[in-house]
This record gives sequence, structure tokens and C-alpha cells, in this order.
Amino acid sequence: MPKQNRVTPFGEIVAVPAYGTLMGNRGVLHDAAGTIRRAWHLRRWIVCVLEFNGRKRTVMAPGRYTELFFLDEATALAAGHRPCFECQRQRFRAYRAAWTAGHALPHAPTAGGIDDTLHAERTGMNREKLCHSANLDSVPDGALVTLEGDDAIPYLLWRGELLAWSPAGYRERRTRPTGARVSVLTPAPTVTAIRAGYVPAVHPSARSAS
Repeated sequence: MPKQNRVTPFGEIVAVPAYGTLMGNRGVLHDAAGTIRRAWHLRRWIVCVLEFNGRKRTVMAPGRYTELFFLDEATALAAGHRPCFECQRQRFRAYRAAWTAGHALPHAPTAGGIDDTLHAERTGMNREKLCHSANLDSVPDGALVTLEGDDAIPYLLWRGELLAWSPAGYRERRTRPTGARVSVLTPAPTVTAIRAGYVPAVHPSARSAS
């Protein structure tokens, strides 16, 4: 049985066979039996590479942070995570630079400052996922959305089209409808960073979705 440690663009933690291409964490979410007990523990939601400096971990070991897995960076960003400063330092710096430029800040924020802002934009009072409504024409490639009247399927905006998300990869490709109202899963501050030039890494299936 797969462990419950895969993350969807909705930020949900599910049990599916596919691991994806990146790992991350939100603190200790599981108990000694490996059962998820909470959706997050820390405000520092990060996304990491699968291998770094030869480190080895036992996945979901008691008392250790819960290893979470993502299809790709676009998925992790939609769920509310940001690049890790340690194992993805160059990606973090590029993300922070785009964040700074997009928000017209006089100085680059700290990682903690980014975490606090993201936390307010991704999580409601009851720990539910926060989204924002937008005209699809204003949403940049690399963000994930759901279409009005069809909120069950997340779509990646990529190269002017919509790619249906699944835990194992992107599936069918749809023409991007002009002027459609969508619910944007990617937090607004990250959308601003993407619009300012940050390009999320996407799963190889984005190139082959039919």
C-alpha cells in the first residue's frame, strides 16, 4: 500500500502509487504508526530535490518530519510550497528575486517573510485551502487552476493551453478558453512571482499530453 504522503495541487495529502519528481515537508504530520494527523505543522512549507549530498532517510520515521512528494514544482507551488533554501538554493534565489520584482519591494524578503505571506494566502481559519478567482487571460503559464463549474480537475496553464493534472502526470490537453473565469490554486504571491519571470519546472508529461 502506498503511504499517504503525495500532495495534490489542492494541497491535499493522499495515498497514490506515483511519487513524482520532488520532495518537501511542512513539519511532522504523522504519528508513530505513519498515519497523517494534521495538514501542516510549520509555516515553512518547502519543496526539495529527491537527492541531496548523499543523505539517506527512512520515509515517515516516528518523530521526524513527514516527507511529502510532488509531481513537479508547479504542483508544489500550487499547493503553497516554495523552493528550499538549502537543497534548491539557486531556485530559491530566482523565486525570491521574481517575488521581489513582482511585488515592487525595495529589499528582498527573508525566507521567513515569504513563508508568513504565503501562509496567509494559502490557508484559511479552518485550515482549508484558499484560492482566488480570476479571468484566465490574466493567469500566467505555470499556475494551476480549476474551471468554473468543474472544480474537481486541476489544470496546468502551459504554453497557452490547459493540461489536466493527475498524480502520475498530465493527461489531455485543452485549448485555453478566452475570458473564462477560473479558481486559481497557486497562491497569489507566487502567481505574481511567476508573472515577474519565475518559470516553474514541470513534469515531462507536460510535453506529451494529448
